Amino acid sequence: MKPRLPSLLLALLPTLSLGGEVDVIAAKAYSNPDGSWRFQATLKHADAGWEHYADRWEILDSSGKILATRVLAHPHINEQPFTRSLTSVNIPENNSSLTIRGHDKLHGYGGKELQMNWPP
Repeated sequence: MKPRLPSLLLALLPTLSLGGEVDVIAAKAYSNPDGSWRFQATLKHADAGWEHYADRWEILDSSGKILATRVLAHPHINEQPFTRSLTSVNIPENNSSLTIRGHDKLHGYGGKELQMNWPP
C-alpha cells in the first residue's frame, strides 16, 4: 500500500508557490556630482506577506560581482509593481554592462533580470 498525502496538504500545494520570483521590469541610472550613481529599479512580485516577499535587489558588474544591494524591509502587497532607489553607487571602470536582479525570501534569486549597457 502506497502512502498518501493528506488531502489538506494536496489542497495547499498550489499555494506554496504563490508569489513566484521577483521580476525586474525597469531600471534607470542617474549620475551624481561626486561621480557616484543613483539607481532606480522597478520590481514586480506577488508579495504574500512577511514569509514571502521581495526582500532586496542588487546591481552586478559585467563579471557578476555584486556592486550594491538595496534591502527591502517589508512586503509590498498592495503596491505592485513598485520602484525603489539606491544612492551613492560606485561603478568600477571597464564595465560594458550591469545586471539588476531581484531576490525574495522564499525562492531566492530568479525571475527576470535586467541588463543595462554601461555607461548609459
